[in-house]
Amino acid sequence: MNHRLARALATAAALSLTLAGCAAGGDKTSVAGGAKIVKKGTLTVCTHLPYKPFQYNEGGKVVGFDVDMMDLVAKKLDLKQSIFDTPFEGIESGQSLNTGKCDVAAAGMTITDDRKKVLDFSSPYFDATQAMLVAKGSPLKGLDDLAGKTVGVQLGTTGADYVRANAPKTATVKEYEDLALLTAAVKSGQLDAGVNDNGVLYDYVKSNPDTQVATEFDTGEQYGFAVAKGQNDALLKDIDDAIAESKKDGDYDAIYKKYFGEAPSK
Repeated sequence: MNHRLARALATAAALSLTLAGCAAGGDKTSVAGGAKIVKKGTLTVCTHLPYKPFQYNEGGKVVGFDVDMMDLVAKKLDLKQSIFDTPFEGIESGQSLNTGKCDVAAAGMTITDDRKKVLDFSSPYFDATQAMLVAKGSPLKGLDDLAGKTVGVQLGTTGADYVRANAPKTATVKEYEDLALLTAAVKSGQLDAGVNDNGVLYDYVKSNPDTQVATEFDTGEQYGFAVAKGQNDALLKDIDDAIAESKKDGDYDAIYKKYFGEAPSK
C-alpha cells in the first residue's frame, strides 16, 4: 500500500465520524436480483463535486456524464438516484462505501491496481489520460518545462501520482482539494500549470479562454464505477449490464455527445 492510499484511509476514517448520519449506514436492503442498497427505493451514489462534465451543479441540480450513466443503472433497478457529495479520498479508499454512505461511487475515477485492493470496479466506461493546463500563451509545453516552477494537482488523484513521478525535482507540487480550486489557481496565476484528467481540463478551457491545455500525457487510463470490495457483486453486475446495454442501444453515445459535443471515437 503506498503512502497516498495509507493517508487516504486515515483521513477517510476520521471523516466518517463527521459525515455519519448524512446517509443511511450499516444495515442494507436488497432489490430484485440481489443488489444491496443503503436506502430503500434509492440508488445512493457517492461523488466529489465539482468535476465537470462528469458531475457538477447546474441550476441547483447535480448533472453530468456520470450522473446520466447512473440514472441508467437506477432505472434498471427501478430506483431513484440520490447523490452524496463527499471528499474524494474517502471514495478512492473505499471508506465511503464501507461505512454505508452510498451504494456505488461514480466520480470520474480511474481504475488502478491500488484502488482494486479496496474497491470492486465495473467494466471500464470512459477512456482518459492526463493533461496540463496553463495560462493562454504560456511557453510551458510539458513537464520538463516545470523546473523551478509551481504545478498544481488534485489530492488523491492519478494526476498527482503522475506529476510526482515525472516532474523535475526542482518543481514545486501543490495539492488542492478539488478541481475548481486547482483550475482557479492556474487562471489567477498562482500556479504555473495544473495537471488533471484531459476531459475536465478541455471542458474548463471552453468557458475560460484565457487558459489552454498545453499537452496531454499518454497514461492510458480508464474510468470505472465502484462498489464495496467483496460485498455487492449483484449490484456490480447490474452496473456492468447497464453499461453494455447503453453501448448497444445508443444511450451511451447520446450521453457522450451531450457532454462532449461529439460521439466517442470507435
